[in-house]
Amino acid sequence: MTNPDDISTALTPAEIVAELDRHIIGQHQAKRAVAVALRNRWRRRMLDQAMQDEVTPRNILMIGPTGVGKTEIARRLARLAGAPFIKIEASKFTEVGYVGRDVESIIRDLADESLRLVREQAMARVRERSRKAAVDRLLGLVDPTLAPGAASWAEASEKLLAGEFDNQDVEIEIDDSPRMPVEIMGMGPGMEEMERNFRDMLGNLMPKKRKRTKMSVRNALAYLEEEEASRLIDEDDLKRRAADLLQNHGIVFLDEVDKVARTGASKHGPDVGGEGVQRDLLPIVEGSTVSTKLGQMSTDHILFIAAGAFHVSKPSDLIPELQGRFPIRVELDPLTEEDLYRILTEPECSLLKQAAALLGTEGVTIEFDDSGVREIAGLSAEYNRSLENIGARRLHTVVERVAEEISFSAPDLRGQTIPITAEYVRERMREITQDQNLARYIL
Repeated sequence: MTNPDDISTALTPAEIVAELDRHIIGQHQAKRAVAVALRNRWRRRMLDQAMQDEVTPRNILMIGPTGVGKTEIARRLARLAGAPFIKIEASKFTEVGYVGRDVESIIRDLADESLRLVREQAMARVRERSRKAAVDRLLGLVDPTLAPGAASWAEASEKLLAGEFDNQDVEIEIDDSPRMPVEIMGMGPGMEEMERNFRDMLGNLMPKKRKRTKMSVRNALAYLEEEEASRLIDEDDLKRRAADLLQNHGIVFLDEVDKVARTGASKHGPDVGGEGVQRDLLPIVEGSTVSTKLGQMSTDHILFIAAGAFHVSKPSDLIPELQGRFPIRVELDPLTEEDLYRILTEPECSLLKQAAALLGTEGVTIEFDDSGVREIAGLSAEYNRSLENIGARRLHTVVERVAEEISFSAPDLRGQTIPITAEYVRERMREITQDQNLARYIL
């Protein structure tokens, strides 16, 4: 993960695509689009302030069936950039006044994520100091006879860090969060932020208390280390950096946007889940100011990536104002059998490697023969054609079904090596393949 503000480490679009290729198969056009969008952010930071304010993100609309990598491309891009990221389904929102979430909660959730990221980075920077302080506090509890600075103290510190005292219990003081004196009632959907602010306000009014509790040395070290790190961190500086990160590098993935497009008969009469939602989303995407725990946050330079299958509707069914806010359109290709095979074999943490690693913890070795991998890919492609096309997600169900018997019996198979061949895959899937009704139910 890179530092979004470090221009010197900015990846080129080709390097961004290469990084995405390590985890996502195919969809080259979509990868190129997000790579350019990310590179443009670094380019913008090189401009003078007046020009920076004028350059806005070129939002992207991804069009393609489920399970082809839309969400994963956006998520991996954000992780690569070290940017705050949130995925939200457009269908969760309704017009203001109806039961549903307020669209401004998108930015408030993004503020929480941005603050989490900068806090993690800040705690990493002070980890060495906070750990030393935590160890010093804990040693006095583990053995009150130890004298700071003595040779025995240094020796005990090494033992504590090595985990030799992990199972020993100590008694430490922790914060005792006060219970709310009243229960907040009547705050339904769409009022989450008001409820949270009200609880925070009441919590700040309540006196801070500490209580003594007993826990293992291992858990006590983690708690004290976090407590010491919090003392070393400037909360105001955290909020300033989180606000800058959100406003200049935030990424919002707006999924299922096709579900709020109006089509055919729905183009007349009230439409709580359609055009009203689009009009509520429009100010956020266009650029507006939202009140969050970080203060007033501008959405002008947040990158929005919308996505949808558009099986029933089409992009032109979105209201024109919203269409204009997503000038970059990319169409993702349905996955072929060869794509499914590559998904099983090429990514660094593919499903097959995950399955092998999980069973390896039980001392069981499974070896996926190439014929077995081909059979899994072929059956997944066939099920996608004959049932419902859910893309790469079909691989999860098939791989889990193939490994189910081994996984269940793993404690009794310790030390064994089990080859997964095409015949083994066919045997495990035979009942489902022959019974289409069962396949619809299970797969």
